[in-house]
Amino acid sequence: MTDPADLTVTIVDGYVDEPAHFGVPPYISTYPRFTAGAVVDAGVPESNVVYHTIDELREDRQKWRDVADADLMIYIGGMTVPGKYVGGTPAEPDEVRELAWVAEGTALMGGPIRFGVGDENAGGQDMERKDLDYDFVAKGDIEAAAFDLVESGLEGFGNRMRDNEELDRWAAKGAFVVEQHPNHPEYLICEMETSRGCAYRCSFCTEPLYGNPAFRTADSVVKEVENLYNRGARHFRLGRQADILAFGGDGEAPNPDALRRLYGGIREVAPDLGTLHLDNVNPITIVGWPEKSREALRIIAEHNTAGDTAAFGLESADPLVQEENNLNVSADECFEAVKIVNEVAGWRPGDDPTDAPTHGPDAANRLPKLLPGINLLHGLKGEREETFEHNKRFLQRVYDEGLMVRRINIRQVMAFDGTDMSDTGADIARDHKQLFKQYKQEVREEIDRPMLRRVAPPGTVLPNVHLEYHQDGRTFGRQLGTYPLLVGIPGERELGKNIDIAVVDHGYRSVTGVPYPLDFNDASMDELTAIPGIGRSTAGDIVVNRPYADAGEVGNVGVDADISKYVQ
Repeated sequence: MTDPADLTVTIVDGYVDEPAHFGVPPYISTYPRFTAGAVVDAGVPESNVVYHTIDELREDRQKWRDVADADLMIYIGGMTVPGKYVGGTPAEPDEVRELAWVAEGTALMGGPIRFGVGDENAGGQDMERKDLDYDFVAKGDIEAAAFDLVESGLEGFGNRMRDNEELDRWAAKGAFVVEQHPNHPEYLICEMETSRGCAYRCSFCTEPLYGNPAFRTADSVVKEVENLYNRGARHFRLGRQADILAFGGDGEAPNPDALRRLYGGIREVAPDLGTLHLDNVNPITIVGWPEKSREALRIIAEHNTAGDTAAFGLESADPLVQEENNLNVSADECFEAVKIVNEVAGWRPGDDPTDAPTHGPDAANRLPKLLPGINLLHGLKGEREETFEHNKRFLQRVYDEGLMVRRINIRQVMAFDGTDMSDTGADIARDHKQLFKQYKQEVREEIDRPMLRRVAPPGTVLPNVHLEYHQDGRTFGRQLGTYPLLVGIPGERELGKNIDIAVVDHGYRSVTGVPYPLDFNDASMDELTAIPGIGRSTAGDIVVNRPYADAGEVGNVGVDADISKYVQ
């Protein structure tokens, strides 16, 4: 029997991406934090717990010694929705298997990877359950398995789900792990769980496999935020739930009072937080309880930080696909929900909330407080050529009505055992691959770019853009938050820094920006020519006539462009 006090534990984070849970950097998911707290609660000293991301292990082979030497190596990962990532690269199956081979102690695997593994982390795939050569695979909660395994002296565990009392302890005890994340503290956002499970049963989704919604108390979540805040965390996302509006209720109807306790409590214990965002909102909740939803949305917009996104799972605007996949919201209902969020929370800091949605030349130069995001999923049962037209008509209607959505997420299904899509698999997605690519490009050109111009017009200021990488003579970065805009900045700037930028141009899902406020005595030619209305000739005149006592003098060299948006 191994004494827990003598155990060494290495947790490897291969990253997760679920319908209601995100953990690819700059995010850290709940799983490694809860698991670390569980093993500490079982008796392992905090100092004996090592945490590494898969990217750390790729970059520094010496850190594999922590994998090899640990008495217990715990791998956490799994992608149940496909995505493209900038801040990190999720572990591929071969890498996960290599971890098990290297580990000389006991190897435990868990997280959403238990639902299935494909050949790669991409859409349009059939997923299978595989043990990948691990000693133990947690078929229930990885944190519960880790706790029981340590308590048993590494002899075994029964697959089970943890209860909320355990979760409260483990969430508190595991906060220390964030200090070991390579992004800590400046560029790390903590995914927070308010509930898991779902009251609905869409055909493709893995969230119902967690059962009906099980809510934490507001006090429990607030206490976890306080512990993380005390460990240096400043960025938080309430992303681990199927529907934030249903928090503290029956799983369907909104509970504004519970949200007031949750958001107000977070602001009290984390007074200097940098980000407070959310993820999932079920549009059927808004349509079913419009007045309660309006109150709940007002509370969120009062306490959150700007640029927040409420992801709506429309999935398909085609009535046939909706029926065959048990989707719970129609296109008309989703449109109504989009409208309500715009009317309540689509205002910008500096604007009057009663004027929402605010956009156009008189709007403040910040992103709106909270906008919907639209999820569209392809390869579902019943999909046909008309499905793509239904979706495009819905998106065009939203735009034509003067409404805003923060982003449109178009992806193909991943088929998992235990969901209704397991019988159909990814066959439809594969058959429609070419049609899907053409349609996706049309949406990007016809909807995404004009919508982005509405949401973030030239002159919109994005504070604290973290500079991540160089490409083609430009520097790219993002703010922390839910679905942040990718920002391209002319020139190669020092990476790892945060700067404020002002938007000057738009791609399909990204923007070009210049430093804000722009110093016309120091700006490069590329930065000057990025400003709408300034060509290379005018930019040359600006450079030749330096210095300027103030931005007003720049106009004396024949600048016709409106530069007031780019100076304070």
